[in-house]
Amino acid sequence: MISVNDFKTGLTIEVDGGIWQVIEFQHVKPGKGAAFVRSKLRNLRTGAIQEKTFRAGEKVSKAHIENRRMQYLYASGDTHTFMDNESYEQIELPGGQIERELKFLKENMEVQIITYEGETLGVEVPNTVQLEVTETEPGIKGDTASGGTKPATLETGLTVQVPFFINQGDVLIIDTRSGAYVSRA
Repeated sequence: MISVNDFKTGLTIEVDGGIWQVIEFQHVKPGKGAAFVRSKLRNLRTGAIQEKTFRAGEKVSKAHIENRRMQYLYASGDTHTFMDNESYEQIELPGGQIERELKFLKENMEVQIITYEGETLGVEVPNTVQLEVTETEPGIKGDTASGGTKPATLETGLTVQVPFFINQGDVLIIDTRSGAYVSRA
């Protein structure tokens, strides 16, 4: 058991029969009444985000999550195959379970597979990935002074806003938490 006063971003807890990850939290001490903790939680089974308020000092169960380093191999229809690099064991996950992460996955990429008591909950991609631009409008010389952006489609199908000087074939660094352009690789 863990007190809600000890919440940290990324902590996994068990509440109401679900496995939740703390996305953000705030300790609130109103002038009148008891203190409480306002939190935003993501369900690791469904991906749903929910706001929940706990009384200060309330106890919740900590969920012991295991991360296994695996390699993304390939997609076959709506099924995606991952391989453990040490044991060569392969697991398959449905596309619906890793819908958000698919925008950043390339073949042979190293990822963390999140498991809880033998149940595979999902995939954790690195904080940044390098993806190639497959389609974007050509930049016009002199346009960079305005600091504007244009849409670019990347090799995984993800569309991001990039500066005018980015061209087709450029490799970009993308932040997987926000899905935003960071820089050229």
